[in-house]
This record gives sequence, C-alpha cells and structure tokens, in this order.
Amino acid sequence: MKSTGSWKHFVWAFAIALVLYVIAYTFIENRRTRNGPWQVSFIQENAGPPTLIIDEPKLNITNVRIAFPNKSSTRTNAIWLFSRPKQVPFDVPFGSCIFEDTTFQPGTVVFNAFGHEIQLIPRTLTIDGKEYPWKSESTLTLTNRGILLDPAKPSAGTK
Repeated sequence: MKSTGSWKHFVWAFAIALVLYVIAYTFIENRRTRNGPWQVSFIQENAGPPTLIIDEPKLNITNVRIAFPNKSSTRTNAIWLFSRPKQVPFDVPFGSCIFEDTTFQPGTVVFNAFGHEIQLIPRTLTIDGKEYPWKSESTLTLTNRGILLDPAKPSAGTK
C-alpha cells in the first residue's frame, strides 16, 4: 500500500500559514508605525524659561511650544522620541511621563511637567484638562498653577 502523501498536505498548510502570517504582520506593523512617534524637545537655556517643543511631522504638527515662565530647571537640550513604550511613570526633563500608549503611533503621551498635565493626542493637545487645537508654530505660555503635584517639589510631609 502506497503512502497517500499526507506529509505534503502538512507542509503546504504550514507554508500557506507562514506566508499569510508574514503578510498580516507586515500590514499591521506598517499601519501601527506609519505616522511615526511624537518628538518632544525639552529646552532650558540660560536666559529663557523651560520650554517643551512638540513635533509630529506626519500630522503636520511642528514647533508647538509650551513655555513655563517663572519655573527653572537644570540646563538641558534633550530630544525624546516616543516610539517604544516604557514602564510608566518615568522621568523626563521638567517632570515625568505618567501615561504612554504608542501602540498605534503617534499614540497618546501624558506628562506631568511642573505640575501641569500635558496630554499629546493626535486629535488635540490638552493642558490641565483644557483642549487646545494643534496649531504649528504656536507658543502656549503657562503662568497659572497646574492641576497636579509638581514632581520637582517635595510634597507636604516628606523630607
């Protein structure tokens, strides 16, 4: 009695499944990363206030500045790309990142910067719960007190 060639069926099924997996994975990964990550620059120069500069070129968001007058930080000029998720919260210049979901980029990133909750979402920018439309080449100056505890200052009762 001859073998019916059942092993050939398993090999063909495996090959077809592998090809379909590679195609699906490539498609999903391309959709996930096609817009690219948020790029946030943390700038503190000698004469100016600490400033966040937000860019997301694929969404036509460029040079959106958030300035913190009357605040100070150590001198820095750091550029962060939020492309790979990290365990939150984690420290960034001027505070901490308290939420990050970059599954589909650019995703959502939330900072506690000098006590202000700054949320970057593709649809809008929110600062302390108030929405601001994305407007390239704009500057927002935050002179009021934030809604969160300032991570740079120790809370009451701690030493």
